[in-house]
Amino acid sequence: MPLAGKGMLLTSMDIDPEHEADFNRWYDREHLEERVAIDGFLEARRYLAHQASPKYLFLYSTVALEVLDSPAYRARLASPTEWSKKTMARFKNMSRAVARITVSRGTGRGAVLGIIRLRPLPGSEDTFRVELALKLDPTGLDGIISMHLIESDARLSGPTAELPAAAGASDWFVLIDGTSVNAVAALMNARFETFTAPMQATPISQGIYHLMWDLAKSDIALS
Repeated sequence: MPLAGKGMLLTSMDIDPEHEADFNRWYDREHLEERVAIDGFLEARRYLAHQASPKYLFLYSTVALEVLDSPAYRARLASPTEWSKKTMARFKNMSRAVARITVSRGTGRGAVLGIIRLRPLPGSEDTFRVELALKLDPTGLDGIISMHLIESDARLSGPTAELPAAAGASDWFVLIDGTSVNAVAALMNARFETFTAPMQATPISQGIYHLMWDLAKSDIALS
C-alpha cells in the first residue's frame, strides 16, 4: 500500500500575504515535526497549490483513524504553543477532515498531487465506493504513481478548540499521486469528470498541488 497506515488528517487553508513568511516558518520549523512526533502518526506531507484553492494543503498519515481521537493527540490539541495559537488564528478558508484510507493502489508517492472532493449521497456510499475503486488503478498510466480514496469521519472532522472556524463534513477525497501536472490533469479529466448515472455524489472541488516537502517518523528519530 503506497499510503502509510489506515488513517489520515487532511487540512487546507489560505493565509494573508503579510503573514505568509511566518506561517511557512512555523510549519517548517515547528508544526510538522510536532505532529509527526505524536504516538501513532507516521508521516506528513506539505503542498502548495499549482491550480487549486485553498493555497496550502497538508496530509498527515496515522497508523489508524483512532489515533486522531487518541489521548495523545487530544492532549496536543488542548495545549498549543504560543506560536501555534498566533498562526492558527490567521488561517482563512480552513478545512479539516479526519478520514479513513479505504482504497490505496500503486507504489510510492509523487511530487504532484491531484485532489477531488466529493460528497456521496446518503445511502449510495457502498455502490459509489465500488465505482471509485475501479477508477483508482494506476496500472499502465504514464506519470501516475498511485491513487487513493479517503473517507471523512463526520464526528472527528471539522472544528476543534484550536480551529473553531474549520469546515468539515462527511466528504470523500480522491488523491492522485503523479510525476507531472499534465499527467495528473489528463487523468482527472478522463476518469473523474463523470460518474455512472444516476449521480451518486456531488462534486465539491478539485485541484492540483505541488509537494513542498515531507517528514516521516524515522526522520525525527535520526535527527
